[in-house]
Amino acid sequence: MRNRQIPPAFAVALVAGCLLVAGAAAQDSPTPLPNDPVDRGAEAPVPADPQRPNDADPQAVDPESAGRDPAESDAKAPPLPGKRTAEPAVPKDRDTMLAELYAHLAKAPDAEQAAPIAKTIEGLWLHSGSDTIGVLMRRALQAVADQRTDLALKLLDAIVDLAPDYAEGWSRRAYVYYLQNDVEHAAGDLRRALALEPNHYKALEGLARILRENGQKKAALRAYQQLLRINPNMPGAKDAASELSLEVEGQGI
Repeated sequence: MRNRQIPPAFAVALVAGCLLVAGAAAQDSPTPLPNDPVDRGAEAPVPADPQRPNDADPQAVDPESAGRDPAESDAKAPPLPGKRTAEPAVPKDRDTMLAELYAHLAKAPDAEQAAPIAKTIEGLWLHSGSDTIGVLMRRALQAVADQRTDLALKLLDAIVDLAPDYAEGWSRRAYVYYLQNDVEHAAGDLRRALALEPNHYKALEGLARILRENGQKKAALRAYQQLLRINPNMPGAKDAASELSLEVEGQGI
């Protein structure tokens, strides 16, 4: 039986592959605000597959194929002795990729190894697959960075109207509502984000924080416990869950 344990080096390789598929999400990101609990990013075009060097030069010719009969081009040549055909490093489907990354995140032994996996997951959350949504999101994130929350809210309103199945639009709008002290709408948007992406640990963190601030300690504890099952190395989550557990002890969760 094969060992199913994922070594850290493989997890890092998977993260690198995911970044290639999702694009360098953080490349064009605005500078985060101080104490902003939400990391920001921006979508970027998917780079060419590094395993296909001829993509860069359509005129490039494989030396091994020079002089070969074109009729043989469709036949799959057997691998040379001593060489193994390379297997894809990562899945190409976004949902499959996220499922792999969530599995690795839940098993990460410490925060250092969890950090690059979480960063890739958050980059995939931002990836909408739509150029229009990408432009609107970049403008919304910049507006938040500039503390122009009214403008950010208008842009995020447009995003959730155009892409109601895009969980990150609801999550980011919830954050803007929270900045404006509109916790009722913030909580509603976070629940919409979680309905679309149940593993969205940042939406869970935001909802847990709102519930705790409103005195709903049992519900807040449940949210933190769910968060820790997804991302056990989430900064501050273990401490918050421990404190809430003591506060509700004896009340029955």
